[in-house]
Amino acid sequence: MALGRKAHKVDNTTHEIDPNSTTKEEAQYYDPESIGEKGGRKMSRIAGVMGGESDQDSQLSVGKQLELEATNSIKYRTCSWQKTAALLFSEYICLAIMSFPYSYSILGLVPGLIITVVVAMSVLYTSLIVWEFCLRHPELRDVCDVGQMLYFGWRWVWYFTAAMFLLNNTFIQGLHVLTGAKYLNTMSGHAVCTVGFSAIWAVLSFFCSLPRTFDTLSKLATLSAFFTFVSVLLAAIFAGIEAHPNHYDTPNGGTSGLWTGNPIVLVIPTAGTGFVNGMNAFLNISYTFIGQITIPSFIAEMKEPKDFPKALWAVTICEIIVFSLTASIVYVYTGTQYNTAPAFGSLGNELYKKVAFSFMIPTLIFLGVLYASVSARFVFFRIFEGTRHKGNHTVVGWATWAGILACTWIAAFIIAEVIPFFSDLLSLMSSLFDSFFGFIFWGTAYMRMRRADFGPGWLSKRGMRGIAGFTLNLILICIGLFMLTGGTYATCQSIVDNYKVPGGVGGVFSCVNNGL
Repeated sequence: MALGRKAHKVDNTTHEIDPNSTTKEEAQYYDPESIGEKGGRKMSRIAGVMGGESDQDSQLSVGKQLELEATNSIKYRTCSWQKTAALLFSEYICLAIMSFPYSYSILGLVPGLIITVVVAMSVLYTSLIVWEFCLRHPELRDVCDVGQMLYFGWRWVWYFTAAMFLLNNTFIQGLHVLTGAKYLNTMSGHAVCTVGFSAIWAVLSFFCSLPRTFDTLSKLATLSAFFTFVSVLLAAIFAGIEAHPNHYDTPNGGTSGLWTGNPIVLVIPTAGTGFVNGMNAFLNISYTFIGQITIPSFIAEMKEPKDFPKALWAVTICEIIVFSLTASIVYVYTGTQYNTAPAFGSLGNELYKKVAFSFMIPTLIFLGVLYASVSARFVFFRIFEGTRHKGNHTVVGWATWAGILACTWIAAFIIAEVIPFFSDLLSLMSSLFDSFFGFIFWGTAYMRMRRADFGPGWLSKRGMRGIAGFTLNLILICIGLFMLTGGTYATCQSIVDNYKVPGGVGGVFSCVNNGL
């Protein structure tokens, strides 16, 4: 089984295909707009082709893949930009939106909105860097290949990235197992032990993960994004029309003995807001936006990779509008003292809570399924690359696919039981994984691409534009490093503190009710 692939070093000149020197069949696949140029500027590779193919082979790879798949019963390069947008919508328009009111209650309304917009635009910018990188190197199949090429073809980088990639996806699956148990507990009044509900959700998700192509999943993605939008819209409406938020004038064990008074809305954070709480609030927002880890996989299944920015812009605009409005409205009506994560728990009317939460079911299932599929494809393709099992219906192929998925869902179940705190699990994923896949990788990719385009003196050759680009991407790398260090510390401390809360979960694999 071939895992990491060695990148062969080449010079930094632009590699172009001469249509006159290719065969008629090869020439039909040559598209200089999608691979050789960007905005009228020639694009250079940063290294030789992964796997030892020729440069010409790499530039023809999209067309060659389509040709090779023509006789397969399972086809992978089938996604239009609209289908890719649906996948992105389902990835971003998700349950984590309902952590935003909690983040605003810590950061304050104005800083919360500013961070929302800034993170969204930074993710848009770095996602365009990912896209440009994938155009230059169309033979790359996922973020692990990208990581190896970025860091000079070192094999250990591929293995490190692969481990982070699989862990990130499995943690996301664990988040959805945890939330699925929350939903079942909320709806049933804790009719079954929480561990049992988690297991039920993991098994259900496993069966939903069995489709093997993103084209199939994109149809479910559209439905998932629609129902998520309805869910958060209902949550905002219900928060506005109900008389009081949840726990209004009920015992809280604090110095006053009650949660009391009208909701308190902070324009800016209160004096004395701790680093742990503030960092977790920031990480919750960052997690919801950062999804660049799946972009190379999505582009690898597009018929026209050059159309990816259309999907990206559409999703980013919708994200900013939906996230900001939903978070602001829910926060204003539930306030600082009554806020929960996810925010469905802030609704005082039980019927409102259950109706709004129920519309989230497609996303609770689908998004975990999407990341399970991405992980399974990653492993499956490397086991069966070049064999008939990859592109056809065989017993060996399907048995292996199901086995890989089963392993990811078992691991997800364990994660959900070990870290049974919604907000902390979001923050931990953000600090450990989004630091690399949201910032560090793509700041590095920008610098390597510009050096490939303009040579060793690219900073001076590009003048102020070069200096500005270098500074911006250096800041992105520093943000990622800060998230990895300070963010991980803050999250681990928060998990320790939450285990000490009287009346909380008590321990791992607990039967304690985690319903909202």
